[in-house]
Amino acid sequence: MNTTNYLKLGIVILGSITLASCGGGDKAAQQQGPPPATPVTTYTVAEQPVVTTDTYPGVVVALNEVELRPQVGGYITAIYVKDGQKVTKGQKLYEIDRTKYIAAFNSAKANVAVAKANRDKAKKDADRYTRLAEQDAVAKQRVDYALTDLANAESQVAAAQAEQSSAANDLQRSIIVSPLTGTIGISQVKLGALASPGTTLLNTVSTNDPIAVDISVNQAEIPRFAALQKNPSAIQDSLFSVQLQDGSIFKGLGRIVAIDRAVDPQTGTIKVRLSYPNASGKLLAGMTVNLKALNKSNGNQLVIPYKAVTEQLGEYNVFVVGDSSKAEPRIIKLGKQFDQSVAITNGLKQGEVIVVEGVQNVRPGAVVKAGTAGEANGQQPAAAPAAKK
Repeated sequence: MNTTNYLKLGIVILGSITLASCGGGDKAAQQQGPPPATPVTTYTVAEQPVVTTDTYPGVVVALNEVELRPQVGGYITAIYVKDGQKVTKGQKLYEIDRTKYIAAFNSAKANVAVAKANRDKAKKDADRYTRLAEQDAVAKQRVDYALTDLANAESQVAAAQAEQSSAANDLQRSIIVSPLTGTIGISQVKLGALASPGTTLLNTVSTNDPIAVDISVNQAEIPRFAALQKNPSAIQDSLFSVQLQDGSIFKGLGRIVAIDRAVDPQTGTIKVRLSYPNASGKLLAGMTVNLKALNKSNGNQLVIPYKAVTEQLGEYNVFVVGDSSKAEPRIIKLGKQFDQSVAITNGLKQGEVIVVEGVQNVRPGAVVKAGTAGEANGQQPAAAPAAKK
């Protein structure tokens, strides 16, 4: 046998070995079978009532607040209250130098007395000339003069009385009193400071009980808040609660007292004001808070555990278990999230089964097997405890 025949024989033998080895591999793969099912826990999608909590940034404002500005000018000669003190309506707060106002009042009072004296004299003259004219003892022209003098005297009395009233008002306004019952702030002026009428801010007085919280809501929510404003049960149901900066919840039943007249065109929001009793004084004007409003208008919605949701490239997905226990990803749209659950607005139907735990082990099209939470997380089930003898 020559060399060429040996080479042909070797090639045939080598090919046979290769085919044999490949056939054996296929048989081994067929003997192994399909991969085992992935253990997961599942959840059946169902509808349930959804009550969510909407949070709005808010600012505490006083329902009644008045800036104290003098109506007359002068130096501050007395301050009758302490900063931050409780005050009552009509209580004296500040005094402006009254010297010139007392002098002006006394001068006006004297002018009234002089005008009345002139009027009395003119009246006597008019009466006397009128009687003499009836007896033809004086000319009628003289009577006319006397009556004119009397009318002028009456006008002078009226003018003097008006000046006296103005002087009395200025004298009274030199004492600044509280326009309402509430709390006064920190004084903006000191003793001896010069106060200008209508411009100098002396202080601010505001009421603290009740007090208000202002929030801005989207214009799409106007019908909802308008209905809550007319609903008397909204107070008893505690639909509105105030969360302070330290995380605590203010205990008080709030109610909507006003919805602003117009929507802000720049933000598309409208201001809503809620009133709260504040006997404890815990809420102070100017505080920033969070208003939490229960939203019971959502009704029944599809709800699933939030941990079943995965996010990829800005889209939310869940694995839906279909025929032959195969899990396929599906894009969904999320609604309101509450507690450990989330409402679904699109992508799922009631009665469908989704993977809740073990999602990280599932691949598209993989066969899954519903089991316990421990098995779904890759843990071995614990051994059963031995029976007691």
